[in-house]
Amino acid sequence: SMMMKEVILFASLVVPSVAFSPAAFILQSQRPLLVRYSSAENDGFLSLELEKPLGMILEEVEEGAPKGVLVQEIGDSGSANQSEFRDQLVGLKIARIMGEDVTKVGFDSVMDKIIEAPSPLLIDFAMENANAESTDMENEAETSFEVGTEVTINILQQGKPQVALNAKVGDNLRQLMLDNGIEVYQGLKQKLGNCGGIGQCTFCAVDFVEGEGWCERSEYEDGKLRKNPNARLACLNNIQGPATIRL
Repeated sequence: SMMMKEVILFASLVVPSVAFSPAAFILQSQRPLLVRYSSAENDGFLSLELEKPLGMILEEVEEGAPKGVLVQEIGDSGSANQSEFRDQLVGLKIARIMGEDVTKVGFDSVMDKIIEAPSPLLIDFAMENANAESTDMENEAETSFEVGTEVTINILQQGKPQVALNAKVGDNLRQLMLDNGIEVYQGLKQKLGNCGGIGQCTFCAVDFVEGEGWCERSEYEDGKLRKNPNARLACLNNIQGPATIRL
């Protein structure tokens, strides 16, 4: 399992060349820690030269796939914890070990290369994941709307003219449509058999044509509406920004 791999990796990094025992662990832990670094911001990498034990817990980028590993956690001991970049390392993908690309190999192969490498070893971390995450957070912050902000929800219905509803961020989408006379439930089956807005029947599902400031739909909706990736359950969505939806 992934958890077992993490435990084995951490143990291997702490005692890479001696049998595991309390005495060996203390001996290894007492070795001087060497942390050298060079920041190569131009090519998107953070390069660190670290003495073993590293004290990093790694996980697969994608479970069971040869897509490399990323840093899940920095332990309390080890050279990584002594680095001034320790807070930045969590979440970064390991790109190269001793100059060799490890982004397209499996977990075990990365672990072997770390264990076999001399100490100190040079590790290049890809900064693109961190930069992308930061950019996503900035974009989300820029496009998010405060609760109570007035927005417009455009409703598209087959055979009917477009309707523009005035709404406020925080209002429930299903209730907004019902209050404005929009026929959310169409046909006798939906009118009599709907769940009343508790997310069970999927009859209030609407297609999102476009929207601004809306987060991705929930995993629950992914499961309920797996055949329509652009749909949402109106009853489970409070308005987050302006949108155009189709019934």
